[in-house]
Amino acid sequence: MNYRKLATMAAAIATSATMAAQGWPAAYEGVMLQGFYWNSYDATNWKNLESQADELSQYFKLIWIPQSGNCGAESMGYDPLYWFDNYKSAFGSEQELRSMIKTFKQKGLATIADVVINHRKSQYSMVDFPKETYKGNTYQLFSTDICHDDCNGTTAQWAAQNGCQLSQNNDTGDGVDFARDLDHKSANVQNCVKAYLDFLLNDLGYSGVRYDMVKGYSPEFTATYNLAAKPQFSVGEYFDYNKQAVANWISATTADGAIQSAAFDFPLRNAVRDAVNNNKWSKLSQGGLATDPTMSRYAVTFVENHDTQVRSDAQQDPVRTDTLAANAFILAMPGTPCVFLPHWTAYKAEIKNMILLRNLAGINSQSAWTQNESYTRQYVFTTTGTKGKLLAAIGASAADYTPATAG
Repeated sequence: MNYRKLATMAAAIATSATMAAQGWPAAYEGVMLQGFYWNSYDATNWKNLESQADELSQYFKLIWIPQSGNCGAESMGYDPLYWFDNYKSAFGSEQELRSMIKTFKQKGLATIADVVINHRKSQYSMVDFPKETYKGNTYQLFSTDICHDDCNGTTAQWAAQNGCQLSQNNDTGDGVDFARDLDHKSANVQNCVKAYLDFLLNDLGYSGVRYDMVKGYSPEFTATYNLAAKPQFSVGEYFDYNKQAVANWISATTADGAIQSAAFDFPLRNAVRDAVNNNKWSKLSQGGLATDPTMSRYAVTFVENHDTQVRSDAQQDPVRTDTLAANAFILAMPGTPCVFLPHWTAYKAEIKNMILLRNLAGINSQSAWTQNESYTRQYVFTTTGTKGKLLAAIGASAADYTPATAG
């Protein structure tokens, strides 16, 4: 027996497993699509998305889709009821989901799961969760898996009146008032979440995860779950416009000497919104994680998403004008850009060209960039890729910009 060869193979397997769990690939060149928007049930059901696989896979390497489990009613998925059984959603059946993920994967398009584990909806009472079976094992959350301070003490009061007991641990982050906040210190919660991630990644075929509302629990748990699940891609929704706060969350997911998750670049999106809505393009100088070479690998940039778009129930926090200019900015910058589906459908030809230019220059998540000009009416920068340089002029007077050239 060749022990040296076996040792080499074991080391390679261990290295591969470690690399797969390091939050986000280094120098990643792909662009992601958010393949839904608020209440896009018909437009983005699994069949409709699968029918676009040929076109989407030519421009995107990742597609983030809605939470795909059963919420007990028509829902965007942010009030999950089931994690394993009755696996269907307002976007389609489990069979349709599996078919879509398989088709995407065959064409080089990896699917990102929307994972909601901060909270979970109960079934019949405030503390009643369904019993589910996966790989012959039974998984169920109990009242003792609910944070003691859930709903500012309302749940604890109900539990006392009904002979139930909650966890003795308070929430390690922010809470919600429409579902039960889970105690991630609980061994049972951790066991259920790890099995759920295994189901998503190794059974359904997802390639990565987008963790919803990571402000709701300590970042150490994101590290714990990713070390167990080893997703190729992990991005957290730490909804905060403070650059240092988001960077701190990313750093706090470190385990085994490596950062375990990327995050959406809300600080950069804030700069884009301020620049666009106020027609003051110098505000792009505020930057974000993507403009910081120590953080750009873990920055998933975006212009708009389902939480910021104008919705029927609220104005939210939208980018109101110059959508193309905003997309041009993120698509020419380091970080991993995530294009919002309504922008893709409204400006498909233009965004296709932007992605092609990004690819032509070989720009990746860690490419170097230089600010050339920063004025109220114009912002100019150059990003250096592996194949060339891309100069971008953004703003009201961008069309008049003439770069100095030599040679």
